[in-house]
Amino acid sequence: MGKLYIVPTPIGNLDDMTLRAIKVLQTVDLILAEDTRTSSKLLHHFEIQKKVFSHHKFNEHKTVEHLAQRMAGGETIALISDAGTPAISDPGYLLVRACIDADVEVECLPGATALIPALVNSGLPNDRFCFEGFLPPKKGRQKKLLQLAEEERTMVFYESPYKLIKSLEQFAEFFGPDRQASVSRELTKIYEETQRGTVTELATYFKSKPVKGEIVIVVAGKKEKAIANRSEERHEHDD
Repeated sequence: MGKLYIVPTPIGNLDDMTLRAIKVLQTVDLILAEDTRTSSKLLHHFEIQKKVFSHHKFNEHKTVEHLAQRMAGGETIALISDAGTPAISDPGYLLVRACIDADVEVECLPGATALIPALVNSGLPNDRFCFEGFLPPKKGRQKKLLQLAEEERTMVFYESPYKLIKSLEQFAEFFGPDRQASVSRELTKIYEETQRGTVTELATYFKSKPVKGEIVIVVAGKKEKAIANRSEERHEHDD
């Protein structure tokens, strides 16, 4: 019986690659990569010479059963994404599910992910939080924002630099212009930046400069006081 290893890779700084991750990638039979061109740079840097196949959101539905059967037959396979931990807003869930169904052992190594550093850097409460990943691009976006307007926990979102302003402005619309938030970009890289303030202040700030790199937005949850006030207003209206 083979095995599937889920192997996190650095989100920017190659020094964040763990010794264990390197060892696993050096010993498996096959490496599945989201983008083989991106991953080839990482593998070359650590002198890892293994067969690499593409495994991304456009082909994973067609290949997971075959890959699970290969592991059931004895092969060991590692899954990596372009950056961070596979299956977290990246391909991986379907393959893990197929392996579990085929009684193939799955082991996820600890390692880099963008959401935890951004959450801690935000200075917002992190004892309880919810990870929302990418918001729906169009269909269902408004409905999702309406639901999250009632969320009391700190919320973590991934966003592209092209939609950052739009998302911040929508947060101001649905959550209120004074909702506290932070925006982290280029985490672990030379130009790493975290800006904190209200969603309105952050929208104004990022309108004034070009934005590049991966973005993590952390937004404070709805305060209990505001929820209590709204509840009192409902009771008064009912009376």
